[in-house]
Amino acid sequence: MYLIMEKSLDEKITENLKFEIEHSAKTKVEIAKAIGITPSSLSQYLAGRAQPSLANLSRLCNFLDISADDILEVH
Repeated sequence: MYLIMEKSLDEKITENLKFEIEHSAKTKVEIAKAIGITPSSLSQYLAGRAQPSLANLSRLCNFLDISADDILEVH
């Protein structure tokens, strides 16, 4: 018997942000600076140790030209 475990919303956000940032043409330092956070804060988001506020998530999505729906997996 297999137990299928759904990812939590926090895990989905972390995974999707990581993917989008790794596939962008920008460095983590450039991204952090552009949205007004420290590179350390961005690293915390990508490691799953913290989640961006709604304002920072919005800034990240705008800067990376992606939809928050994709990050949140809302379809």
